[in-house]
Amino acid sequence: QVQLVESGGGLVQAGGSLRLSCAASGRTFSRLVMGWFRQAPGKEREFVTACSWTGSSTYYANSVKGRFTISRDNAKNTMYLQMNSLKPEDTAVYYCAAANSRLVPTRTYEYDYWGQGTQVTVSS
Repeated sequence: QVQLVESGGGLVQAGGSLRLSCAASGRTFSRLVMGWFRQAPGKEREFVTACSWTGSSTYYANSVKGRFTISRDNAKNTMYLQMNSLKPEDTAVYYCAAANSRLVPTRTYEYDYWGQGTQVTVSS
């Protein structure tokens, strides 16, 4: 089993920045593909970004490319999401997810473990 705990959400004005963290425990973190998803009210959960075991391979949704950066520190069992130039449409609950996979999946059903989520609200 893997436990994931997100932190760092909050309220920010449009154009601002936030950094989310996801702390993992319970399994070898360095063998987990890690990703971030988000879910806005009334919408389905959607892929935001993900990275490979070492963090050398990263993937982004078009909507966040160039503004968000995913990273991980395997020594600290922690993943990060740096969000810059935030827009009101980025408002959502952000979820950390982990997959027992060698490839980097982008679909929700391909992930095995989920955090409880952290709210990000961007005001205009």
